[in-house]
Amino acid sequence: MKGSVIVGIALLVGGAIILGYGHFSYTTREKVLEIGPLKATTESTKIVPLPPILGWVLVASGACVLSLGVLPRKG
Repeated sequence: MKGSVIVGIALLVGGAIILGYGHFSYTTREKVLEIGPLKATTESTKIVPLPPILGWVLVASGACVLSLGVLPRKG
């Protein structure tokens, strides 16, 4: 398999994931209070939205890479 085909498929899959899911989230822990042996922490979940245009750009670029990558080269 050519490297351009792998990159094109990866771009298409990444774009489809962004279009389907739309965001990613992560959890952080913060120490709120520490008095001697007593400790209090809090967990907060952060959500980062991903714009749909990013997904469409990845899908379009993946399609372009695939279409140009599988064409036979002259010379």
